[in-house]
Amino acid sequence: MIFLIVACVGSGAVVSWLGTSLMRRLAPAWGLIDRPNARKVHVTPTPLGGGIGVWLGVLLPLLTAHLLALCLKATGVPGWIPAELAKHLDGIAYRSSELWLILGCATAIMLLGIVDDFRNLSWPPKLLVQMAVAIALIAGGVRVTLFVDAPWVGWGIAFLWIVVLTNAFNFLDNMDGLSGGIGLIASTFFAIIMLTGTSHPRWFVAGVLLILAGSLAGFLVHNRPPAKIFMGDAGSCLVGMLIASMTIVGTFYDYGTVQGRHVILAPLCVLAVPLYDFTSVVLIRLWQGRSPFHADKQHFSHRLVELGMNRVQAVLTIHLLTITTGLGALLLYQVKGWTGAWLVMGLVVSLLAVIAILETAGRSPADGK
Repeated sequence: MIFLIVACVGSGAVVSWLGTSLMRRLAPAWGLIDRPNARKVHVTPTPLGGGIGVWLGVLLPLLTAHLLALCLKATGVPGWIPAELAKHLDGIAYRSSELWLILGCATAIMLLGIVDDFRNLSWPPKLLVQMAVAIALIAGGVRVTLFVDAPWVGWGIAFLWIVVLTNAFNFLDNMDGLSGGIGLIASTFFAIIMLTGTSHPRWFVAGVLLILAGSLAGFLVHNRPPAKIFMGDAGSCLVGMLIASMTIVGTFYDYGTVQGRHVILAPLCVLAVPLYDFTSVVLIRLWQGRSPFHADKQHFSHRLVELGMNRVQAVLTIHLLTITTGLGALLLYQVKGWTGAWLVMGLVVSLLAVIAILETAGRSPADGK
């Protein structure tokens, strides 16, 4: 298992680091620059395009693994291939159609983000493309069941999950290392669950998530404060869509284990912070009579800065909160029944409620809240 984990994380990290390094040189020449304005916290023009590096860090390792699996299936597995890796080659080939559907949709989201980074598109066409991608994924089999007989229920939840998380990670991309760090933490926790929480390791989902985690780690080397490059909408939307898709494809409840169905709450724990930020920002903007997609400084991170934190402290606080809620997801696999599960969810909700109270208390009366 260690060999596969290192191979997944390492390949994603190296490719993403190199790809992001290249984009640091190319983006200024292409005019792909994020310039400061009243709605942004950075004060110097900064290259965009880091999302392309993240995309390459996911795509190239998975493409290499798929081609290797096809070649070895045709020619036979040589003795130098580790046995731990060889036993998964058939699985890579078997689920290739599902993998490339997800990666194809992820590429569409990334390209939409690139266009948006260049032209600053209005929200309706972006939302329409995201909805079309969600429908394509559902039509291709990326669906939720939730133990109900009516398939439309699962389809509707999958649709909302994909669209909301795509935008939630985009909303989080407002400070150095924030969206990428949350994506890294969430991917890691989901990979741990896929490898340890079920009757046998789910390497298809875990492998993709570990590669994504490695890719984000490679990007964050360039994005740590002060950031040398931003991932832009191309990266933040890509990360949200990939995590949404892989959490749908992943099997959280396994009939072969002693856990009950309550473990299906694990994604809500891991992603509690992105969902909190998305929900609170949308509600604040609607309360103020503005479009929920109107960019401003109402995000979770901005509200922490208003409490007196600097930007680094705000980002680290949100990272630690995400780790805490992620640990709650792991705790779900240690409790039996819904009573224990609701206690875990109560802890997560209480944690977010405390933060919400502190944020509100820290805002000045001039803010109108």
